[in-house]
Amino acid sequence: MSEEERYQSARKRVKALQGFYIHFAIYLVVNAGLAIMNLIVSPDALWFYWPTIGWGIGVGIHGVSVLLEYRLFGTGWEERKIKEIIDKERKVG
Repeated sequence: MSEEERYQSARKRVKALQGFYIHFAIYLVVNAGLAIMNLIVSPDALWFYWPTIGWGIGVGIHGVSVLLEYRLFGTGWEERKIKEIIDKERKVG
């Protein structure tokens, strides 16, 4: 793997992490706002936890997908897979 390819791979990972961090920060801010609004407007009928749970599942899936991408498809995985496919095609063809 060349230096440029390593740089691009690292850049892709950083962008994925950055996307997750932004998603999580927005989740925290918006749901804190919903909780405050719910407690001020109608403290007897709590509903803010429903969107928090639903969106939280989405944030969790996003986080797991980012982490699994690093674990399952670590450094050099793409390049190894490409070489494997090319080698198989050479044997068949």
